[in-house]
Amino acid sequence: MKSRGRWFTYIILNIIISAAVTGTVLYLYDRHQRSQAEPVIATQIVQPSPGVPSNYGNLQLEIVSVIGAGVTETEIVVLQNKGQDSILLTGWVLKNGNGASYTFPQVKMFKDVIVQVHTAAGVNTPVDLYWGQNQAVWRSGDTASLYDAQGILQASYVIP
Repeated sequence: MKSRGRWFTYIILNIIISAAVTGTVLYLYDRHQRSQAEPVIATQIVQPSPGVPSNYGNLQLEIVSVIGAGVTETEIVVLQNKGQDSILLTGWVLKNGNGASYTFPQVKMFKDVIVQVHTAAGVNTPVDLYWGQNQAVWRSGDTASLYDAQGILQASYVIP
């Protein structure tokens, strides 16, 4: 009976240590990947041309990253509103350089909010949108471009 108690303690201890080590490795891997990706990020915020009225005020919408490029189930385009104003994305279009495009449904991005556009199918939420594609859309070297409802380029990102 004592042996069972001792084994149970070892098993619980093993589970805790394994979870801690796995969590630490994933955290360090994520931090390493982000630090390596930052120097090659080519995020560009493009303001409308002079003389063209802007409905967006001080727009600071960025394509922060494209995660999992080349794998449909994990591909995600991450957008963040770094401006002071909320932005209505209805009718905006996200495009790659090969003709694929995603038109945003009625979505409003508030200040500091992150919205993720998944390539795969799923159920839309306010912060997770699903394109419904059955094959990958993004590749390394592609440019993700975000156009407003008037067709003006607002942000772009070169996938490392």
